[in-house]
Amino acid sequence: MDIDLLPTIEVLHRINDEDSGVPAAVEKVIPEIAAAVDRIVTAFQKGARLVYMGAGTSGRLGLLDASECPPTFGVREDMVLGLIAGGSKALARAAEGAEDDPKQGMRALQEIKLTADDVVVGIAASGRTPYVIGGLTYARQVGATTVALSCNPGSTIAGIADIAISPLVGPEVLAGSTRLKSGTAQKLVLNMLTTASMIRIGKSYQNLMVDLNPSNKKLLARAVRIVMQTTGCGARQARQALDQTGNDVKLAILVTMTGMSVEEARKALGNAGGFLRKAVGEKAL
Repeated sequence: MDIDLLPTIEVLHRINDEDSGVPAAVEKVIPEIAAAVDRIVTAFQKGARLVYMGAGTSGRLGLLDASECPPTFGVREDMVLGLIAGGSKALARAAEGAEDDPKQGMRALQEIKLTADDVVVGIAASGRTPYVIGGLTYARQVGATTVALSCNPGSTIAGIADIAISPLVGPEVLAGSTRLKSGTAQKLVLNMLTTASMIRIGKSYQNLMVDLNPSNKKLLARAVRIVMQTTGCGARQARQALDQTGNDVKLAILVTMTGMSVEEARKALGNAGGFLRKAVGEKAL
């Protein structure tokens, strides 16, 4: 209550003290996060999608996580989608009124042709945003898996969804400013949902992003380092392998590790369901 009287450094200590409890709150809901990941993995294996939807900060966090998946994991751009109340203009400028219409949430899912194989994650710190309620209600009607992510256990969206993820972070340092601890908790959970799901479908080898899309100089340099790190080869050989495979990091690693041709490596990866460890093991046998 005295935060407006404090010097700058004390204000920051108060904020930091409040933030420190967020990971512990997320840890308590890991079983629910795991249940959601398993559903997402099933959806991905069917060629279906993960769809985030929210308003304001919650919607922006969903869009942020979705937009990072194609370059990080080399997946198609519509495999993880982010929907925000008010549309793309709400990314840069608040569109607060847009969240009040549940029909907008329903229409947003109709526009992307939601199917029963998809997973919809409704994100709302309070758990009562009409846009998200409308979307989750429609998703249940379609038969899609529904997940509610809020910081309010027992919320409206928790009651609608198949799986409720509700980290209890407590009051914000500025009352009602849910972009703070609630937003941090949501970001941590979204990180876990996509990262764990991608690992479970073979998008990593050890702890390396072997399906990344080297779409710029920084990512190409990272791809070279990944090939070097996994195979023990030098930079020149790593670059040659990437050139040979069209900058496909997994193929470059497999060709370098096993001596397979590119076509042999591509076939081995296909037979292994995209799991590099399994493809390497097949050659070793």
